[in-house]
Amino acid sequence: MATVVKKEKVKTLITRARIAKRIREMGKQIRKDFPKEPILLLGVLKGAVPFLADLARQIPGEVTFDFIAVSSYGKASHSSGQVKLNKDLDSSIEGKTVLVVEDILDTGLTLQYLLRILQQRKPKHLRIAVLLDKVERRIANVHADYVGFAIPNEFVVGFGLDFAERYRNLPHVGVLQLPCEG
Repeated sequence: MATVVKKEKVKTLITRARIAKRIREMGKQIRKDFPKEPILLLGVLKGAVPFLADLARQIPGEVTFDFIAVSSYGKASHSSGQVKLNKDLDSSIEGKTVLVVEDILDTGLTLQYLLRILQQRKPKHLRIAVLLDKVERRIANVHADYVGFAIPNEFVVGFGLDFAERYRNLPHVGVLQLPCEG
């Protein structure tokens, strides 16, 4: 008896065109809020890279990058609840206008952990920009200052978001549909 293996499917939730338009709007708003200040975009690896790159191009004036890596998912499709710092910043953020750039705000545990670490380093301003906000799943009291899209409680991939390191390269955000096991 042959076993039939069903493939994963990704159903488009937010098109590349909608993402690009929203990132342009976010870039304008960020520069309006900090008109003359150099802005340090602090990308949360790995998922924030596409969003950070596009956002940086939409913020006129002086913009620099740094990266931090944390993990809370591992290879699962849900958060483990444990946050671990895997890569720290390369330079000091003291006295700087820092914008934490994250692909998704889900439970809020990762950002809560990061904000606690970053506040101790005395930035002049500390703000959060997320491409996606999954409000229904929030556990920690964390809110983004700049939000691309509020999304339903679905497991999403693409535009930096992954499932077991796959799908990050999709140019859109989609809902991952896993095959039914039975």
